[in-house]
Amino acid sequence: QLQLVESGGALVQPGGSLRLSCAASGFSLGYYAIGWFRQAPGKEREGVSCISSSTGSTYYADSVKGRFTISSDNTKNTVYLQINTLRPEDTAIYYCAARRSILPVQKICSSSRWYDSWGQGTQVTVSS
Repeated sequence: QLQLVESGGALVQPGGSLRLSCAASGFSLGYYAIGWFRQAPGKEREGVSCISSSTGSTYYADSVKGRFTISSDNTKNTVYLQINTLRPEDTAIYYCAARRSILPVQKICSSSRWYDSWGQGTQVTVSS
């Protein structure tokens, strides 16, 4: 059974960094695209980044370019999201999602409708 488990969320001060993990089980990450999304209270879910674990291609939303870095370790079946220079507006629940695809990712990977499976999320709170 395909399962995604996020971890690494925490309470951090503005300017700090976090690395979120999305551990996959029940499938081989190398045949999937993984997306990271976030949802703040009262706001819609936003796609922030995605990666093709097959090609290594990546996509970033304009709002996070330069601060977020997505990576995939297929040997550990885990995708990471490094977040630097955290801001209060980054406060949200962060989710990862999977879709079977070996093609390079494109902008569509930032749409939640593109994905088949989701994790439960991990809370990131940025506050002093």
